[in-house]
Amino acid sequence: MNEKNYNRIFKMSFASVYPHYMTKVEKKGRTIAELHEVIFWLTGYDEATLHKIIADKTNFEDFFKNAPQLHPNVSKITGVICGYRVEEIENPLMQKIRYLDKLVDELAKGKAIEKILRP
Repeated sequence: MNEKNYNRIFKMSFASVYPHYMTKVEKKGRTIAELHEVIFWLTGYDEATLHKIIADKTNFEDFFKNAPQLHPNVSKITGVICGYRVEEIENPLMQKIRYLDKLVDELAKGKAIEKILRP
């Protein structure tokens, strides 16, 4: 993927993608609470801050730049998402975005929340 495409994704608002995350997990019988648990685990955000991010239409670049703390076990997130191995993505911001995509995908595929939140 080239830098132009990266920048387009980085400037995309989290709020524009969030409904797709919700639809994806709910369609597979998972809850919004579980989706939030995954987001909070990855980023360190809480419920109030997430609602503000959505209301403010914060872009992905700022979403991750302002995250309180990326979970120390993110390096345990491995596998393929959108045709790329997440552990091999060189751009740090794109890797964080794909970490989130991977966690949402695992949730939608029925993986146990305890396994998604890498111990």
